[in-house]
Amino acid sequence: MNTLYLRAEGISFAYPDKAVLREIDLAIQPGELVGLIGPNGSGKSTLIKCLSRALAPQRGRVWLDGHELAALAPQQIARHIAVVPQAVELPPGFTAFEIVLMGRVPHLAWWQNENARDKQIARAALEATGTWALADRLVNQLSGGERQRVVIARALAQEPQILLLDEPTAHLDVKHQVEVMELVRRLNRARGLAVLVVFHDLNLAAQYCSRLVLFKEGRVYKAGSPREVIAPEILREVYGVELLVVPHPRNQRPMAVVCDT
Repeated sequence: MNTLYLRAEGISFAYPDKAVLREIDLAIQPGELVGLIGPNGSGKSTLIKCLSRALAPQRGRVWLDGHELAALAPQQIARHIAVVPQAVELPPGFTAFEIVLMGRVPHLAWWQNENARDKQIARAALEATGTWALADRLVNQLSGGERQRVVIARALAQEPQILLLDEPTAHLDVKHQVEVMELVRRLNRARGLAVLVVFHDLNLAAQYCSRLVLFKEGRVYKAGSPREVIAPEILREVYGVELLVVPHPRNQRPMAVVCDT
């Protein structure tokens, strides 16, 4: 049974010219699909980096199943936490299978090559993301949606219990946005992964997440169910615009739409 959790405790981070995170408390549990939402520059992507140790918080601590993240080696962290960053540069000249096989690196010693089991895991990751048919294709021959699914497959090849995704649907059309989020939700449910996703699209976040965390100026402004967070008065305060919130006609989840002017 997957019991691994990730928790931020009072973390703060500042760049030389700007404080980005201020006293953030956040935890994600196995089987959760949590969305991070908020205006540009509110600290969402920086939080993902702190939770994966790409950045070190200047105050506070991050815990991975009771162990302080700062005390763990990067390879240890990568065996449990996989990150799909906002902008992924895939090296040309590699096939989709070779890219996904790179996800096995955290499980290998520096002198080891991938063995039959590693290749089997890479194939299973491609199959789970519906990209096995693309295994022999060069990554520069893939569409945006195909590349995103291959990057998620690479993350799955790490065999993580926690998946952090920074705007995985950015620059994708509606069809590919839905495909990627259906894939993420399916993996979340089937594997019990703890999943944290950064969104700009409020409606996409509300449709797929069980819990939302709304950021404003580096702080958690509101956290709760989509119905608790996607509310006109809250969105007005955070985004500075008037939005009408209506129930989705099929599942009654909240939808934010621009008011008539």
